[in-house]
Amino acid sequence: MQDSLFAPDTGFQPLAARMRPATLDDYVGQTHLVGPGKPLRKAVEQGQLHSMILWGPPGVGKTTFARLLANVGNLSYETLSAVLSGVKDIREVVERARNRKQSHGQDTLLFVDEVHRFNKSQQDAFLPHIEDGTFIFVGATTENPSFELNSALLSRTRVYVLKNLERDDILRLLDRALNDPNGFNGSLAVEQEVLETIAEASGGDARRALNILEISADLAEPDEQGLNRVTAHTLEQVLQTSLRRFDKGGDVFYDQISALHKSVRGSSADGSLYWLCRMLDGGCDPLYIARRLVRIASEDIGNADPRALQITLQAWDAQERLGSPEGELALAQAVTYIALAPKSNAVYKAFNQTMADVRLDPDYEVPVHLRNAPTKLLKTLGHGDEYRYAHDEPDAYAAGECYLPEAIHQRRYYQPVKRGLEIKLAEKRERLEAMDAKSARRRYS
Repeated sequence: MQDSLFAPDTGFQPLAARMRPATLDDYVGQTHLVGPGKPLRKAVEQGQLHSMILWGPPGVGKTTFARLLANVGNLSYETLSAVLSGVKDIREVVERARNRKQSHGQDTLLFVDEVHRFNKSQQDAFLPHIEDGTFIFVGATTENPSFELNSALLSRTRVYVLKNLERDDILRLLDRALNDPNGFNGSLAVEQEVLETIAEASGGDARRALNILEISADLAEPDEQGLNRVTAHTLEQVLQTSLRRFDKGGDVFYDQISALHKSVRGSSADGSLYWLCRMLDGGCDPLYIARRLVRIASEDIGNADPRALQITLQAWDAQERLGSPEGELALAQAVTYIALAPKSNAVYKAFNQTMADVRLDPDYEVPVHLRNAPTKLLKTLGHGDEYRYAHDEPDAYAAGECYLPEAIHQRRYYQPVKRGLEIKLAEKRERLEAMDAKSARRRYS
């Protein structure tokens, strides 16, 4: 749908919309892209705009920046939402942009929000019109473009990464909202400490910060001078409902899961507990976390401390039985235990290498001495012949026996580390291999 930047305001607009900047100097944050002397700023100031993808979390100014580009470049502004639009809408936008260029010589900036939600054919529909200059294409996405966007679209655009706003950026934005005629124009009093709390609670999201301020203003009460004042108590009421960002399908989700996993692997109980609580506070399904902890117990601890697997399974069971919030304490117990447990990825490495070999190797036959012989025919074919029953051997170990196909009998996959219980497992393996070396009954030389 077409959205004129200069149309009169005929209805209510939220504070975040009213505070959109009109110039690059008013744009808050992203100095690595639009700071003085930066290439993107130079391109904007010199009128050399190009198609681009803006990648970043919600509330960092992607939509605002697209509008600003259109304003500075004196371009007609069109917008599509990948959630609501289809190929028909794309065709209509293309037609309007083409007519505008032919009739009035005015270029168009097309902003596509949540562009990653378009399928391949829908993304492909933009390509010829980007190439022939029908419009300047600006796509916004919260997802990694490398995974979610077609390579053809990426090759015709430049990707810019937008970051969470810094605390000082949010404070500057809040201060402007308090004093700007489009904001509260000095009619609202907020103590600095309260503003700092809003900045912290926003998590680097400008839109969230302004929304918190706007809701707080609605609850503000006049002070002795008759000025509406937002107090710490007022803000506490607003923040009672969690405002944390936890994008359950996007990069923030996977970044926090990654942070938890790496904290456990790094043996940081405090870091592990912090990321666990961040995810729980943000609305992550505790059962998803429980499943991940079980995986971590096998991948990063393994046989160095087999109790880790047992404890994570018990925490999963506790969460299913008790639900939230009672079951979450069991997750906290499990995550701190596995963080401080001895680490080994020997099983993880051995499993991956074995699977890789199995997929690449020929289908080696099962050695005859290991085959099953449930029938007389199979027995006459020698299945199971020369099999050595370990319990009948000294120390219940058939020294010199081999359980791999002959072609790969020398391979060793599992290599215990010198940590935790695997120290004992490594010692036992060395002892067994010494017995094999001395055995007169070695199957393969």
